[in-house]
Amino acid sequence: MAYLYNPSHFRNTDTPALHAFIGQYPLAMLTTHGPEGFSASHLPMLLAEDGGRTVLRGHIARANAHWKHIGEGAQALAVFSGPQAYVTPQWYPSKLKDGRVVPTWNYAVAHVRGTVRAVHDAGWLYDLVTALTNAHEKNFAHQWAVTDAPADYIEKMIGAIVGLEITVETIEGKFKLSQNRNDADYAGTQNGLAALNNPAADIMPKR
Repeated sequence: MAYLYNPSHFRNTDTPALHAFIGQYPLAMLTTHGPEGFSASHLPMLLAEDGGRTVLRGHIARANAHWKHIGEGAQALAVFSGPQAYVTPQWYPSKLKDGRVVPTWNYAVAHVRGTVRAVHDAGWLYDLVTALTNAHEKNFAHQWAVTDAPADYIEKMIGAIVGLEITVETIEGKFKLSQNRNDADYAGTQNGLAALNNPAADIMPKR
């Protein structure tokens, strides 16, 4: 069973918020384990509801042997990472009191665990690449669509990928954002990151 060290002050159990986080940072590190050992691939994934199930869907290159190592009922861990940053003790006002401070690292991640299967159906894959494209083109003024490419070319490209679908069993967030620091150190960290234009400052709630 996968384990994540996740103290209560960093733990995020807000499912809608975690779903939104995955939507904002959709590139997953997907890890599975089989007879050959560990396999890992990096791929954008989409969350969807399907017949009462919550699923994650994505695809990898058919040339990527990862899918061949996924047996029936295989377990998978998909890790989604958000903003991250080094935190210097110089941002802590408490440093001036006794110097008993050390550097740390702030970050936000979501761990999704479940059963994964490989999908070869061309219609399923066409629907997936269409959904992925639509999701990531929506912020462009002029949006590219799968149908903009020649049909025979898309058919060829679909033949070169394999779909992966995870039936989600657990989702766990760890938002390590200096919650364990006092108000002054917390504000110092947030202000320090903001001065560097680091997006890790933006996900620290105002106290």
